Amino acid sequence: MTTRPTVVVVGDAGLDIVARHVGPIAHGSDSRAKVTLSVGGAGANTAAWLANRGVDAVLVARVGDDAAGAQVRAELTAAGVRCAFTVDPGAATCCVVVLVDETGQRSMLPDRGANAHLRGTDADPGLLAGARHLHLSGYVLLDESSRQAGIDVLAAARAAGLTTSVDPQAAALIRDPAAFLDAVRGVDLLLPNADELRALTGNARDLLDVVGAVAVTDGPGEASWVDRDGTVSVAAPRADCADSTGAGDAFDAGLLTAWLSGATPREALLAGVATGTEAVRRVGAQPPRQPSIT
Repeated sequence: MTTRPTVVVVGDAGLDIVARHVGPIAHGSDSRAKVTLSVGGAGANTAAWLANRGVDAVLVARVGDDAAGAQVRAELTAAGVRCAFTVDPGAATCCVVVLVDETGQRSMLPDRGANAHLRGTDADPGLLAGARHLHLSGYVLLDESSRQAGIDVLAAARAAGLTTSVDPQAAALIRDPAAFLDAVRGVDLLLPNADELRALTGNARDLLDVVGAVAVTDGPGEASWVDRDGTVSVAAPRADCADSTGAGDAFDAGLLTAWLSGATPREALLAGVATGTEAVRRVGAQPPRQPSIT
């Protein structure tokens, strides 16, 4: 019997209010939309897709002492995620307004809430001792209030012998590329999309003095793995995009599941784009509740 790898994910968990609208939004007036409420947050999304792929996923996050926090915990637990949450009585649970246009492209209005107060001590050393890998959402590093927590948890993971990965998450929020790269120095795998890569250096090979490897995605285009041995690229399958929210988080989960199981870079990329493609075909950032792999 094969033991499932344990992956600790550190990142945001909250609720997404997804509003799908058609045409431009009428500023100062009304625009009809189809609105859904679901669990979201980059950390929660990756953890849920990891669990869906058969990984023992643990999510370290902060939630408020409120109904939203209880709902997030209950739904993620039902999805197979172990929730290692710190309840913050002084802040509300994260909430993100997601505007999705008729092409499936999303624009986000996030309130990180309690996640902005994340501390390195929120990741219990016992969790790291029993894990194989730590994945950190870049939102933790991009917010000054939680940046030190991200730096601390990466250091703790390396000290515990875990491999590590980071998704930069948001090109528009990378205002100090040098500081971000300094924070991820020594990480085994960086997972930017093309916009985030441009915000950091513009060239994946330039990052190999900072991280061990780079897996970069370009939306519906190709995905590439870049390391000291060279570059491997695969094309993403064609798909009708219902909602691009969380597609990168799903890609991360698919790629990490394969990579941690000993897959080659090409195999890991194929697993990542397959999971990301599955995600964009659905409304919302979470996987179906019925696992694809048991």
